[in-house]
Amino acid sequence: MANKVHCKLGVLVSGGGTNLQAIIDCIEAGEINAEICCVISNNAGAYALTRAKKHGIPAVVHENNGFSNRREYDAATLKILNGYDVELVILAGFMRILTEAMVDAFPNAIMNIHPALLPAFPGLHAQKQALEYGVRYSGCTVHFVDSGTDTGPIILQSIVPVEQDDTEDSLSARIQKEEHRTFPAAIRLYAEGRIKVEGRHVRISLS
Repeated sequence: MANKVHCKLGVLVSGGGTNLQAIIDCIEAGEINAEICCVISNNAGAYALTRAKKHGIPAVVHENNGFSNRREYDAATLKILNGYDVELVILAGFMRILTEAMVDAFPNAIMNIHPALLPAFPGLHAQKQALEYGVRYSGCTVHFVDSGTDTGPIILQSIVPVEQDDTEDSLSARIQKEEHRTFPAAIRLYAEGRIKVEGRHVRISLS
């Protein structure tokens, strides 16, 4: 199967951008045939913007102020993404729930990573949820975004053991290491045209 050439990514961020950095590193190492066309943040102080600028990637501050609702904000975000001809949207620590304005515009083309093994522990504080439930294993999930909360088709998952003395911080740190490996791997599959969504399920071709 011939690879897609230069898959164009738009990355939405709100914070430090460690997953963004992992993706940048893989692209620059030639491991992903893609280009980050823009990084958009709803937080002007997000360090992810600095990471983007260091690598010559357009960094756009797009704050929530001035919009009467989330749909208006997403419609404006969509205009920015379209201006950069973005094909795949990456949510790398973007702390806003998307509305149908975004989801409908990029069907099965918005990727998120969640620090749990979905469908278990969706939503906020997934690591805390896992510890309180007493699971022996947790991990991270890369999935496509749909209209629900962490309910879209699952692409890849990585498993992390939960240690007896784990805190929310220690478990989060261990999961984050897997995120930095798993998120770029999922983007690479998409860029290579190896992902096919069939209903609620994802089929990945081996070559």
